[in-house]
Amino acid sequence: MWRCRGLRKLTGRCVNHKAWRRTSSNAHERALQYKVGEKIHGFTINQVTPVPELFLTAVKLSHDKTGASYLHLAREDKNNLFSVQFRTTPMDSTGVPHVLEHTVLCGSQKYPCRDPFFKMLNRSLSTFMNAFTASDYTMYPFSTQNPKDFQNLLSVYLDATFFPCLRELDFWQEGWRLEHENPADPQSPLIFKGVVFNEMKGVFTDNERIFSEHLRNRLLPDHTYSVISGGDPLCIPDLTWEQLKQFHATHYHPSNARFFTYGNFQLENHLKQIDEEALSKFQKIDPNTTVPAQKPWEKPREYQITCGPDSLATEASKQTTVSVSFLLPGITDTFEAFTLSLLSSLLISGPNSPFYKALIESGLGTDFSPNVGYNGYTKEAYFSVGLQGIAEKDIQTVKNIIDRTIDEVIEKGFEDDLIEALLHKIEIQMKHQSSSFGFTLTVYIASCWNHDGDPVELLKLENQMAQFRQCLKENPKFLQEKVEQYFKNNQHKLTLSMKPDDKYYEKQTQMETEKLKQMVNSLSPKDKERIYEKGLELRAQQSKAQDASCLPTLKVSDIEPTIPFTEVDVALAADEVPVQYCAQPTNGMVYFRAFSNLNSLPEELKPYVPLFCSVLTKMGCGILNYREQAQQIELKTGGMTVSPYVITDDSHLDTYEQGVLFSSLCLDRNLPDMMHLWSEIFNNPCFEEEEHFKVLVKMSAQELSNGIPDSGHLYASLRASRTLTPTGDLQETFNGMDQVRLMKRIAEMTDVKPVLRKLPRIKKHLLNCDNMRCSVNATPQQMPQAEKVVENFIKSVGRSKKERKPVRSHVVEKPVHNGSSGNTHVNESQVMRKLITEPTFKPCQMKTHFLLPFPVNYVAECVRTVPYTNPDHASLKILARLMTTKFLHTEIREKGGAYGGGAKLSHSGIFTLYSYRDPNSVETLQTFGKAFDWAKSGKFTQQDIDEAKLSVFSGVDAPVAPSDKGLDSFLYGLSDEMKQAHREQLFAVSHDKLISVSNKYLGIGKSTHGLAILGPENAKIAKDPSWIVR
Repeated sequence: MWRCRGLRKLTGRCVNHKAWRRTSSNAHERALQYKVGEKIHGFTINQVTPVPELFLTAVKLSHDKTGASYLHLAREDKNNLFSVQFRTTPMDSTGVPHVLEHTVLCGSQKYPCRDPFFKMLNRSLSTFMNAFTASDYTMYPFSTQNPKDFQNLLSVYLDATFFPCLRELDFWQEGWRLEHENPADPQSPLIFKGVVFNEMKGVFTDNERIFSEHLRNRLLPDHTYSVISGGDPLCIPDLTWEQLKQFHATHYHPSNARFFTYGNFQLENHLKQIDEEALSKFQKIDPNTTVPAQKPWEKPREYQITCGPDSLATEASKQTTVSVSFLLPGITDTFEAFTLSLLSSLLISGPNSPFYKALIESGLGTDFSPNVGYNGYTKEAYFSVGLQGIAEKDIQTVKNIIDRTIDEVIEKGFEDDLIEALLHKIEIQMKHQSSSFGFTLTVYIASCWNHDGDPVELLKLENQMAQFRQCLKENPKFLQEKVEQYFKNNQHKLTLSMKPDDKYYEKQTQMETEKLKQMVNSLSPKDKERIYEKGLELRAQQSKAQDASCLPTLKVSDIEPTIPFTEVDVALAADEVPVQYCAQPTNGMVYFRAFSNLNSLPEELKPYVPLFCSVLTKMGCGILNYREQAQQIELKTGGMTVSPYVITDDSHLDTYEQGVLFSSLCLDRNLPDMMHLWSEIFNNPCFEEEEHFKVLVKMSAQELSNGIPDSGHLYASLRASRTLTPTGDLQETFNGMDQVRLMKRIAEMTDVKPVLRKLPRIKKHLLNCDNMRCSVNATPQQMPQAEKVVENFIKSVGRSKKERKPVRSHVVEKPVHNGSSGNTHVNESQVMRKLITEPTFKPCQMKTHFLLPFPVNYVAECVRTVPYTNPDHASLKILARLMTTKFLHTEIREKGGAYGGGAKLSHSGIFTLYSYRDPNSVETLQTFGKAFDWAKSGKFTQQDIDEAKLSVFSGVDAPVAPSDKGLDSFLYGLSDEMKQAHREQLFAVSHDKLISVSNKYLGIGKSTHGLAILGPENAKIAKDPSWIVR
């Protein structure tokens, strides 16, 4: 996977614990007993540092023989993580580090089978497995909760990165190749194929990516940042197999590596394995991969580039983007980087920031330019600010506003409350516990460490905050002086503008065709014969049954047979609203949620619910205007969000709950303030600020439009499932292409008053206690206060003056299940969810092609099957995984060249086949048909089924953060007993059951199918009247 921004990374080396150390209570305390200078399995401990604010101990080591750097973060977290990163500094845009990242995962000395990486996804209980290419490093991370699994994955990752096969056919498949359109027909034309080639064609359909890439290339033109590390589709065909192997030899060496481990597993075991299986086989070298400092400019520079038109942009005449960027100091100066990152947030974050007021509220554009703010992903950081969605004539105006705003900030500085709100946000980030904290940390430190900065200093956030406060105290103009130094008086300043060219994609295709023509014309008859033979050889290899027995694996018996039950208490607040309390180790944080159903909302208002949700907390409430409200939310909470939700019933596909989820979090000391804000939002929301509403609408419409290239498969899946269940239509209304187009229409309106008038009408149906339930996750000590504060909130919220009847007449009531060990202060029958049922619903087939000017497709086919509690649901879930790994991966990615593809079963009973950044469309739909036939034929072994179970269980048993425990019960009405029953159904899936469900649901005429494609014009579809083209 290519990351156009770098990640930040950690160096992790672990240390040897003597047996007595293991009696210590937790991992970070045990690690404090390591001694500097201690030698363990070929490593020497260089530093042992407690980082109490993150509840961890950092242990820095180096490998004696190779000089490899290692950082271990010992923390009492069972979701353990490993990563190794290499500094990769390409000097051309052939995408060599990206193609290499793909190819090393295709087989190694110890594991020579094809594609061990994808095969390990099904032989492991990993919670995360991936690889990333950034602009100047490549990272290989995985995480798991199982010690044996950690050893297995570590062995595969070490062998892949240090001893890969790098076979020519794998390079052809993953990178690029010339191949006949039909590999079996030597008369068919030769074309470019390859996974990375198609991935990068897809990446550059995203105008934000085009802009961001050019910005970095031109601001840092002296070395590796001047090229595209992921690969330019027009340059990728210049890469040779020999160059790939050479790049590996020079960059993938322990002396150029940084190892990182995190969690509570014994560290000596990691060190021993890493030394024995990899590092002991190398000698120290000078990798010579250092990135030199960028030479500062003597005067500012300007560039203009072009991109493809955005058919979903709000105004065709306003699709220009402009930004002004400044080169900043190196990222290894930890405190300066911390200061500039904070300064960036003060300048651009939220409606109180100077650039938001000056640019966003100017009405000139739709949103900030891409890559806005502080970017610490390159050796020297940079700051960028500008606007997208402007008219070309306004470029100079935007530049003038930026210059003027910088002058104003130098003169006036920042309000104390803005600075406090920002430091409060950092305090919350330190206390909030995510289920993937190890991965967050490895990404956070990657870039700094990559350039030999100190990753441990980066983690000591309390020191940095204290130093920052001290600097402000000693010099109240501290930040103003930074603005003057780095923005006002900085000659290394780039103005980049980008405008759409109607012929952009046409020109790209023309250049690709020209390159192809040149390459084909230079081929001798012998070359052509070899290409044909290699194409057949690759196809034969892709089609051959694979022996993966060399790979390590867990067994189904390694999966925990039962789930840990989550204790929840349910009480009625103010005698009518059920509140679920879940006591968890939340580290001084309180998490509040409320769910309110939409049953009484008139149908014509439903399309506007997502807009209502997105603006509700941003337009002011009570006596607070929108700026004051934003300030209070920043000062007192970790965020307040509102989202529409559609939840299919667990036992009936035509029954569902529709509503809105309100979520927020805060430090326990701020709970009364946070709940007071919710009271004001519920009782007195402001919907009067027309100009600010227009700003919010334009930003939202722009964001939706920009998100399509990255999420095209999700939009295709939503559309394909639209007519299969009652929830499908609602999901499409709330989250699909219908919503994208509605927001585009609203953003284009000159008079938004008719839309604004709908918001108070929605409020009447939604912001009351009539059909509400709440949940609180906090520590046991916080619960008494939480109960009082939530009770007060509920008492303050209004009731409907008259009973509002549901719009749909069929309402069924279902009790909320509380988990077996919950103490329920109320009769469970009183805690009811009101669901809509549509007994007369008739699913129907629909085929939709959304025309988008992309050179790749996103394809989806959906099938209506059965709900969660039906035993067949478990079989279909395993089948989806089987189809992905044993059929679709080979056909869609390896043979078809798409970046991704597979099958999945949703909780709502929709079985989906999809492809992502796919050069094919109709052919992929034919492959889906063959996948159904393959499933019905039963050509899979017990080993295949067991591997699919491991893969499914790694998702089912993914770690859940303390903030999210009990959510399944609260939102979906799923008790622990129901989840345990489903677990047992998954264990019980057999070969016979898989063939049975394949025949029962996936055959032609068995269930209703829906199809959708997002992508370029297609002659076959255009001629087929069964398709709706939009």
